[in-house]
Amino acid sequence: MKTAESCYYHLDVEVCPERVGQVGRILAAHLRLWGLEHLAGSVCHGTESLLRAIDEHATDKQAVIEMWWNGQHLITAIAGNDRDLRLEQELGDCLAWIAAVSDGWGCCATGTGAKVVWFSRRALACEGVPRLPVPPAPTLREVRQVPRAGSADRAPGALVNA
Repeated sequence: MKTAESCYYHLDVEVCPERVGQVGRILAAHLRLWGLEHLAGSVCHGTESLLRAIDEHATDKQAVIEMWWNGQHLITAIAGNDRDLRLEQELGDCLAWIAAVSDGWGCCATGTGAKVVWFSRRALACEGVPRLPVPPAPTLREVRQVPRAGSADRAPGALVNA
């Protein structure tokens, strides 16, 4: 299994075109550190897409990025502080891509009016993390007696004269 201990990373960023690529490299480095390099491509692409949309549409360019790894799921959340940012209209293409490549995703608003988009990725079974619980090994069962020769011609329940 991958890293057994849970991991957390928090990054405050002022979004600008130059920072988008840097943030992607920073997140990829943390994923490599956690042994999750196979998730770096989709996580970094989704995060960079959201940051570009925030840069293009938001007036408040402050954003918070958080990643949690619990041993089976990686959850990434991006929060923009702009109260006027309309997620469905201005981030529609980005959200559609995130929905297509994520195991789960969602949007919500915080008490301060910040908009949060989160998505989760499950580690692949081929990467050493089981997708389903492993069934128990079969147990030895009661051994049945092999029928004697000639008993196959008799009808079930028929008496045998000896």
